[in-house]
Formats: sequence, C-alpha cells, structure tokens
Amino acid sequence: MHIGVLTHNYPRFPGDFSGTFVEALCREFACQQQQVTLWAPYDPAYAATNAVAPAQQPASEPCAGQINLRLYRYVWPQRLHQLGYMRSMHSDLALRRDGYLLGPFLLLAGLGKLLRDMRTVRPDVLHAHWLLPNGFIGAVASRLTGIPLVISVPGSDAQIANANPLFRTLARMAMQQASLMTANSADLRDAVASLDPTVLHKFDLIVYGTDPNALRPDSTGVAALRAQWTATPPDGGSKIVNRQSPMAEPFIVLCVGRMVYKKGFDTLIRALAEPVLRNCNIIGVMVGEGDQKAEWQTLAQQLGVADRLRWVGNVPKNEIGRYYNACDVLVNPAVRKPVDGLNVCVLDAMSCGKPVIGSTVAGNPLAITDGETGLLVEENSPTALAHALAQLAGDPLRCQQMGQRARLAIEQTLGWPPLVRRYLTHFDRLIQMT
Repeated sequence: MHIGVLTHNYPRFPGDFSGTFVEALCREFACQQQQVTLWAPYDPAYAATNAVAPAQQPASEPCAGQINLRLYRYVWPQRLHQLGYMRSMHSDLALRRDGYLLGPFLLLAGLGKLLRDMRTVRPDVLHAHWLLPNGFIGAVASRLTGIPLVISVPGSDAQIANANPLFRTLARMAMQQASLMTANSADLRDAVASLDPTVLHKFDLIVYGTDPNALRPDSTGVAALRAQWTATPPDGGSKIVNRQSPMAEPFIVLCVGRMVYKKGFDTLIRALAEPVLRNCNIIGVMVGEGDQKAEWQTLAQQLGVADRLRWVGNVPKNEIGRYYNACDVLVNPAVRKPVDGLNVCVLDAMSCGKPVIGSTVAGNPLAITDGETGLLVEENSPTALAHALAQLAGDPLRCQQMGQRARLAIEQTLGWPPLVRRYLTHFDRLIQMT
C-alpha cells in the first residue's frame, strides 16, 4: 500500500520535537511494509542545520523503511517561511497574525505541489494531519483524483476551523470529502463534529502512540538526574531535604509539554500548595517552553512553592527517555481551554513503566485505566490532584505496580505497532470501496 501523508509539523533536524508523532506513525507504516510519501511546507531550519530531513536518513531500526519527504516553498524570501512547526498559534488559542497573511500561499502551494507530484507519485490513500490546511488540501486532491481521504485531528483543529466563516466553510468541505476521520479524544471529536454533525459517524478514536522499543524502562543516568533535581533550586531557594516527611527520597512528579493554558500545568502548581501536600517531599519537574511559562513561574512564587519546581526547558528527543525513567509519576492535568487530544507524553511515560495522573479530559481516559495504570482526577481541581499525588507518594509499591501495568498496555494496545494495524485495516477497507 502507498500512503500519502500531509502535515505542517515534522522533525526538521535531529532532536526536533515538531511533529514527532507524525514521523513515528510514518516510520511504523514503513516498518509494516507500507510505502510512505510525505508532503510538508519548507522551513529554514531544514537548510540551517545543513542536514537531510530525518525521515530521509537511513533508520537505525532494521525494520524501518524510507519515507519520501517532499517539501514545498510557499513564500519568498526564504526567511518568511514561518508557518507550522509549532509556531502557528498563540497559546494554542488563536492563529497568529502571520497565519492569516501567509496561510493562503501555503494552502495554494501545498495543493499545487501535491497535484504536480501525483502525476508520477500516486498514493492509494491520502492521510492528512490537521483539518486545516492539510485536510482541505487533501480534500481537493481527493475530489480531483478519486483517492480516498483520511483526516486526523491532533488538537487545535476546532480552534482554527472556528476562527472565521471562511475557515468553517473550508473545514466542512474537507470533512464532507473525507471517508474516515480520527481523533485522539472524545472532546476533540465532538468539538470538530459540531461544525458539521453529519460527519460524526466517520470518526474513530485512535490515539497518537509511542514506540515501545525506543522508550522503555531503563535506569541509565537516572540517579544523576534525580540528584541534580534535588540540589539547590536555580532561583536560590533552599535545598529540599525532607519537609518533615517520612520519605527518604523526594517523590518526583514530571510534566512534559508546551507551557500553554490547555496543558493545565498551573493546576499542579496550585496542588503543591494544598494542605495534604504541604509536608510531602515532592519535586515537580517542568519540561517545555511556551507563552505561559513566566506567568506560571510567578504563580509558583506567589503560592510559596517555587522551591519545589524545576523548570528545565525543552529537552532533546534523544534525551527525554531519561526524564521519564527518572520520575516517579507523570502528571497531565489538561483542561478544556481549549479542547485537546491525548498528549503523547502520557504514552511515553507509560512506555517507560510509569503511572500517570491525568484529568478526565484531553483523551486521558483513552489511555489511563483509573486505579490500574494511573489515576484520573477532576479537571482543573488542585485539591483532587493533590490527593491523588499524596496517594501514590505514600504507596511506592502501588506506584510501581501501576507502572508495570502501564507498560503492558503500551505493548498490547497503545504502542505504534497495534495502532498502525488499526489504521491499515481502515485503509484497506477504503481502498476496496473505490
């Protein structure tokens, strides 16, 4: 089978976090003997690193095949290529101004490149990630060629589509042309389907997974990393030794993601100030950058919990596994601000054998089995999150057992191999129907 993939987020250099889940999905397609051609907008970072796109390099895994990456330019001069690659939205709430200015050029250039290439490279199915612009580009190509279209909506799709009447029209056209749509949370599915309720039956809930071979339980470098986190905080606060807790070692809580409202990391900050955690030896490690980072650092100072937090910024992809393995639990306190899909960090942590405490939104219930592989808590509730943290911090054996069951869930249902088999079953059905 030949799968054509459309995206505007994709790793541009080794360690780049942009669209890593798209790359991982495509790699597993290739691993399962499928041909993959991927179209994405050009970005200066491809040239700045003087490197071939990661997907074109020989893969280290014996089973991983090649991905044919085809970039298209949409503006001149080169430095004005500023769309996609995790830069298109402000706090994941609204499209940035340059998105309105450059968006039409990207859409037209992407469609032109796709149609020109399809004269010689004709996929059996088109798989577009994000409703706009890629879903619409794929819809036009699908209408003209008869190739079935699948659209996956990772997170910001409803916000972009609802930005104005034109975007809503383009989104509806894309959804009506699609033969299948996937979402990685029920909230996201419902938000997108509200634009056109007649397409609700087209949806299947398929999460963006993780590679159980790339991320696995591993103690390498863990002790050094934990020792670094328990040292004197970078803001000059006091070293955390015990806080009158019977725990000899600090309980390490990890958050991974962009510092934007929908991640809900402020809920964790507020939870650390709750009475139930006041004397617990807990350290929160915050991985990522974003528009709300400074705001949340100020909040931590105001609540008196700044000494319990470590803000480590972005971590290269090839190092993030150490962070998952060094923590005791991952917390994903996502909120509907706006609706979101399942964060990949949840599955990455589970793949490393760690339990996850997550809110009941943003796809967390698709991955976390409450009481088995982690705990589900009420959205935007510092008190509920604090009590969940206290439960696991006070019961290391339960925490370990949850982590073991989390790893098993990745191997059986939530890792890329079983998820890709679900996709391929759908693709085969659509191809047979054409």
